[in-house]
Order: sequence, then C-alpha cells, then structure tokens
Amino acid sequence: MSNMHGATTSDVERAEEIKASANAAFQAHKFNRAIELYSEAIELNSQNAVYWANRAFAHTKLEEYGSAIQDATKAVEIDPKYTKGYYRRGAAYLAMGKFKEALKDFQQVKRICPNDPDATKKLKECEKAVQKLRFIEAISVNDLENHSVVESIDFHLIEVEPQYDGARIEGENVTLEFIKKMMDDFKNQKNIHRRYAFQILLQVKDLLEAMPSLVDINIPNGKQFTVCGDIHGQYYDLLNIFEINGLPSEDNPYLFNGDFVDRGSFSVEVILVLFAFKCMCPTGLYLSRGNHESRSMNKIYGFEGEVKSKYNESMIELFAEVFCCLPLAHVLNDKIFVVHGGLFSVDGIKLDDIKAIDRFREPPEEGLMCEILWSDPQPRKGRGPSKRGVGLSFGEDVTKRFLQENNLELVVRSHEVKEEGYEIEHDGKLITVFSAPNYCDQVMGNKGAFIRFKAPELKPEIISFSAVPHPDVRPMAYANNFMRLFS
Repeated sequence: MSNMHGATTSDVERAEEIKASANAAFQAHKFNRAIELYSEAIELNSQNAVYWANRAFAHTKLEEYGSAIQDATKAVEIDPKYTKGYYRRGAAYLAMGKFKEALKDFQQVKRICPNDPDATKKLKECEKAVQKLRFIEAISVNDLENHSVVESIDFHLIEVEPQYDGARIEGENVTLEFIKKMMDDFKNQKNIHRRYAFQILLQVKDLLEAMPSLVDINIPNGKQFTVCGDIHGQYYDLLNIFEINGLPSEDNPYLFNGDFVDRGSFSVEVILVLFAFKCMCPTGLYLSRGNHESRSMNKIYGFEGEVKSKYNESMIELFAEVFCCLPLAHVLNDKIFVVHGGLFSVDGIKLDDIKAIDRFREPPEEGLMCEILWSDPQPRKGRGPSKRGVGLSFGEDVTKRFLQENNLELVVRSHEVKEEGYEIEHDGKLITVFSAPNYCDQVMGNKGAFIRFKAPELKPEIISFSAVPHPDVRPMAYANNFMRLFS
C-alpha cells in the first residue's frame, strides 16, 4: 500500500528507522554521516518535512548554509506550518549575514507560534541586528572608502603606563625577543599594550600593501616550506604547530592560508603573532586572505567583539583595512597554486587575471575574488551551486583544466574542516588542509594538519596533529548575541 506521494507503508517505516539512525549520528557530531542518512530517508519518503529540516540543521553545523536554506525551503513547501523549517532557514540566513531574510522567517515562526518564548527571543535579537544594520548603512555610505583610520593613529604618541610589565618593542623594529615574550604573555592571557598592537598593524599594512594579489614564492633546492590552513582563533593550537614544526624564519618559512580569526576566542592573539612574524621576517611568513578576513564575517563570528573587548573601536577599523591588503593567492616554484577557497566559475582564468584583481576592498558577492575566497571542490565533474550559498562547487575536470592552462601541478586550498586535517581529491591534484583541530570545541574530534614541501620535488608531506588544551573560554564568546543563540 502506498500514500498519495508514492511511498509505500514499508518505505515510510524504513525511513523512520533511518531517521532515528541519522539523529543518533547528529548527536554524536557525525554531521556528514547524518546528512547521508537523512538523504536515504528522503529517498524513501520525500514528503516528510522533518527529514528536510533535520538535514538542513546538519548542513548548518558544517557551515553549508546554502544547502541548509535549500532543504529548509523544501520543508516549508511540504508543510507551510512547520515552524522548524522557517527556524532552520532563518538560522542559516543569519549565519550568512542576511539579517533581513532571517527576520522574515522568524516573524513567520512568531505568527505560527505566538506564545513560543524561544521564538520571541530570537525574533527580538534579529530585529536588533536589522535595526543596527540599517543604522550603519545610513551613516556610512562611502565613508569607509574615503577615510583611512591610519591617518588618525600615531603609535609613537601612545603612552605606555609605568606599571605595564608586558612585551615591549624597543624602537621601530619587531624582534624575535619581543615576539617570544608576547607569545608567552598571550599564553598567560595577558594582552600586549595597545601601542605595540597598533605598531604591528601599521607596519604589516605597509608590507602587505606593497605585495601583488598573487605572490610568487621561490623555495631554494634543499629547503622546506610549510603551508597551514584555517586557524580560526585557536591560539594554543597555533603554538602547538610551532612546537612541532619550529618558529617561522627565513630558513623555516610558512604560508598561512586564510581564516586566521573568528569563531575561536583567541583570534587577537593569533593574528598579532602572525603579523608580528611577518614584520620581523617578511620572507619567513606569508599570509593569504580567507573569507573570514572581512567586516561582514567579523561582525557575526566574534572577531569584532573580541577586538572591542581587548582593545578599542579604532583597532577594529585598522584590522579591517589591513585585511583588505592581504594577498589572495600564492604560487610555489611555478608549480603549486595555493588559495583559501578554490577555483572559478569559468575556464580560461590565468594567473595574470588573478594578479590583476583589485583586492583592496571588502569581498564582493560574485566574481573572481569572491570565488577565490569561498569556492569548494565537489566529487562530481563540472560545476555546481555552492553548498555555502556563496561561490561555487567545482569538479576534478575544472581543477585539471586550470592546472594545464597555467602549467601548474597542484592546487592547495583550505576553507573546510576535514576529519584528519586534510583531504586529497581530484585524482591527487587538489589537497585541502585545515589547521584547527577539534574545531570550535564541537567534540567533532577532527585533527589539524599542515603540509611541508621540500624543493626541488615539492612532494607534499602531510603532518596531522590533535588539539591541545586551552583556557576555559568557549568559542564564539565574543560573537553577537543572535549568533550565540544558535551556536
């Protein structure tokens, strides 16, 4: 016997069994497995709104907000009174910074369940966020483009109080002695003085501003070069990388491939250490921009709140300007293309096209710069919509054509959590590396990884590592209220 949509009684019963297994996988933080199981349940009974909404929630946990929105939309199409569908879609819109769209969904939840206190609370937070957004839009039209905060900051005039006993920069140059002292202070949860933080930021801005959008790096024969993925404010795991692999120097150079900040609550410590090493030894440490080095992400995922808590508003503005100076991509020995997100929506993109990108701005919502920061690989050939809702997904054939057209051998990218800290895809032509183990303390248990390349062969040597303990400050501690409600 079947229902009006073609699902037999046995299909419906089997789908419910699979849903129970999917729920168990979700509770165990095995979100990819949960998605697979919810998909099996949907194949058996596609008219159950719960399956779609649950799969949307699992996508949200993996930051696949585009897929979450699609699934939640399907849920409310099946059952227009199913509040969890609107709720899941609203949460995904919030995570993408689309506050106005989120507001519509939470208003619908409130209409359906007017006495639900949780819905009321989230609606109020979303209304505040939209009101703040409208206020900012009203007062800042083109203002940020016309005025640089750099003009108003002279770190020489900032007085260091006599009682300050932290790390000090003596003179104009950042030294290894200062960095080591600063790293120890940070490890003990002590901030460096704002004078020295401003000095690091102003000096690194000058260095980064002078670099091209695509940086060519030469690794001499016999020397090694290390590429790290996302750190996301996990300072104590950054220290562990240096413990395992040594501090950055001309003889031990690193490339950190974007997403240094947000989510983790020690983002200020991470970024100041990386910037300080860049100041001390410009060829010992390279930095790529990630999608989280942007105002919109920093407002949502904690970095802005953290800077405001540890320093002041002027430093938030200066960080935003510095992030706009970060290069977008690197090429190692004319062989390996390193970028935070991925490849492009059209074929024929050459390295010169990337060099020509005007990167000194906030990331746009489309185009080459957007795709560099946001795109992801997919197992099937061709191109598809982004599971994140921004950028695109690209297949093995796209990767191979890009490499052939630019006489390259390998793409290295980051941007995605991987269980072992890395994943090799696209017939060995693409490696994802992610360096934030046990990401966001979600009990996901993922490892972090980094990649060593030794010239001239540049064969990737991948080192995985586990998370280390950190002080009891939870991830997203500085995030906006509405994001903490969903974390």
